[in-house]
Amino acid sequence: MEIHTDAVIVGSGIAGLYSALKLPEDMKVVLITKSDLESSDSFLAQGGICVQRDEEDYDSYFEDTMKAGHYENRRESVDIMIRGSRAVIRDLVGYGVRFEQENGEFIYTREGAHSRPRILFHEDITGKEITSTLLERVKELANVTIYEYTEMTDIIEENGACAGILAGKADGPDQEQRETLKIYADHTILASGGIGGNYQHSTNFPHLTGDAVRIAKAHGIRLENLDYVQIHPTTLYSLKPGRRFLISESVRGEGAVLYNHKKERFVDELLPRDVVAQAIREQMEEEGTDHVWLSMEPIPREKILKHFPNIYRHCLEEGYDVTKEWIPVVPAQHYFMGGIWVDSDSHTSMDRLYAVGETSCNGVHGANRLASNSLLESLVFAGRAAEKIKEDKESGLI
Repeated sequence: MEIHTDAVIVGSGIAGLYSALKLPEDMKVVLITKSDLESSDSFLAQGGICVQRDEEDYDSYFEDTMKAGHYENRRESVDIMIRGSRAVIRDLVGYGVRFEQENGEFIYTREGAHSRPRILFHEDITGKEITSTLLERVKELANVTIYEYTEMTDIIEENGACAGILAGKADGPDQEQRETLKIYADHTILASGGIGGNYQHSTNFPHLTGDAVRIAKAHGIRLENLDYVQIHPTTLYSLKPGRRFLISESVRGEGAVLYNHKKERFVDELLPRDVVAQAIREQMEEEGTDHVWLSMEPIPREKILKHFPNIYRHCLEEGYDVTKEWIPVVPAQHYFMGGIWVDSDSHTSMDRLYAVGETSCNGVHGANRLASNSLLESLVFAGRAAEKIKEDKESGLI
């Protein structure tokens, strides 16, 4: 089937959905997703979303992000993300996202490598709260057509520019691709997520295998930092196959501590993720074990049940009551800091092709992502892609 549209978006995570919402409503938009609409890693994000709390917070937020990224971050991108954070939060609240509040004021939590609390959250399912809300708003748009179980197989290249994508469409999760779609578009936005499906142990959905990066490489599109892969220090240890359950960094931000099998603390739990993950690996190697222990004992029971109900419930299903006992944790692949190189407007090295979210590399994260910057970075730069497309449309460039 051949489709002609103004814009095509590949991916139904937070970056793809926000792009659709920010594009002009007089543009026809096709949005495809490889699985069902809710099987994106954006739904899995637990901890929260960063925001610059006030003008005095700028310098420390900038430094925290740079330090966590080993100062390999693109400074311009970090500045753009931080300065765009408050507008994004206003947008999300306007769409109906519910962040935790007390007496009408936001409650902020802290996570590893942050010098102060600056993270907004909704229980321990912030990603689900934001992404499901954006999805509902996108479904209300008459100009957006959505195709589930539709996998991008290539981009259409004409005269050195992107003219759309090729995709295979199936009828359901267990069905083979039955129909080939040739989607011609003036603008293409790649928002297809990370690479966790290529790893044995990952917090990602298994169908996220870096398709956009592979296709971009085949077309000679510029890539960057493909070896920058973040390992999350604390996922629930299990012998079961499949995706690993994340134990949010905000748990440690609220006071949880790590122990080895000698019941000794061995690391500052609020150090950057790569440092904590390495410390855990060293303990496992030294002791000949396949996990360490995480204790939530320092956190009051009432706070656990209110702030971390999903973690509490899931661990209980696995046989651990986090209000009474330690849980076994192990590092697992979590996030891809590299990807398709983009400029400050999320434009790739190919004309009319944009990349946003985890599949892109705008340099914000450097060599190691600061906790809870992923949702914010995705939203800020997805919004910039949509704004650039709108500007080009109004100026008659496309």
